Amino acid sequence: MKALVKKESRPGLWMEEVPVPSCMPKDVLIKTKKSSICGTDVHIYKWDAWAQKTIPVPMIVGHEFMGEIAAVGSEVTTVKVGDRVSGEGHVVCGTCPQCRVGTKHLCIHTKGLGVNRPGSFAEFFTLPAENVFPLPSTISDDVAAIFDPYGNAVHTALSFELTARDVLITGAGPIGIMAAAIAVKAGARHVVLTDLNDYRLRLAKQVAPLVQTVDISSDSLEHRMKELHISHGFDVGLEMSGHPSGLNTLLEKLTHCGKAALLGILAPGTVIDWDLVVFKMLTLKGIYGREIFSTWHQMTRLIESGLDLRPLITHRYKIEDFEKGFQAMLSGQSGKVILDWI
Repeated sequence: MKALVKKESRPGLWMEEVPVPSCMPKDVLIKTKKSSICGTDVHIYKWDAWAQKTIPVPMIVGHEFMGEIAAVGSEVTTVKVGDRVSGEGHVVCGTCPQCRVGTKHLCIHTKGLGVNRPGSFAEFFTLPAENVFPLPSTISDDVAAIFDPYGNAVHTALSFELTARDVLITGAGPIGIMAAAIAVKAGARHVVLTDLNDYRLRLAKQVAPLVQTVDISSDSLEHRMKELHISHGFDVGLEMSGHPSGLNTLLEKLTHCGKAALLGILAPGTVIDWDLVVFKMLTLKGIYGREIFSTWHQMTRLIESGLDLRPLITHRYKIEDFEKGFQAMLSGQSGKVILDWI
């Protein structure tokens, strides 16, 4: 079968012929129909410092997907051949204290699809049956392919009460844009999204027209807050940029007893003004992945209640043209990029 492989310890990915994986008793074999390129995949493609210390070589990469069940293990009873599925890419141990009390998303032995175990940029791949999420007919194939990052956005955005709150989101990457749309859907009073990338800010308005966008290279966040009558700061902040200035702006603009959910990955040694955290009595919550599987049910119901993520998908390519997909991601002039296997 064909698969995209991190074959060598240098920038790039390689389309290779590899064996179809065996399906163990508790696993399913999934035939991939659509993949989506994640920022993690871009890190691996670029072979940056994080990728070099994290990814074993060779490795089939990728973890954003939708497909159908091609085979099931001998002990699997929950899904059947032909079912449309996406799935949770964090494979947990099931035996650590966090798993045993039902908080599987906190598993201390988590293995990541396409990071620590062979991934979904392949014609076929395996996943534990318990990680599979059967797709209702209300979810399109394209949207299902971006369920993984969408889940990150849902987990982050819904970490705190948003109804009638003022929300600041720093970072208008695809997940930040989705979080902004979710915050609007959840009933926030004002949702303000900041970035330096005009393309992404314009895309955000297509996905969520009620979002207030601020290009901090040319616009004043303080002025926008004044226009919106946000006089005491934001109630909730969502940090999606992974940039120190984004985090520090967010902490500065939160009101006293404000709450911040942090998804962006900051460089080691990032400095913040801890006086803001202590004396404003702020709450900071780190976010990693999705809550298994409560977030997935929230994701589905938000789509079914009218949340439309289709405008966020800006590029589609055949898998043979994967290089074009990665170049679109690297350009910063894209939303989500879909790769079709069929």
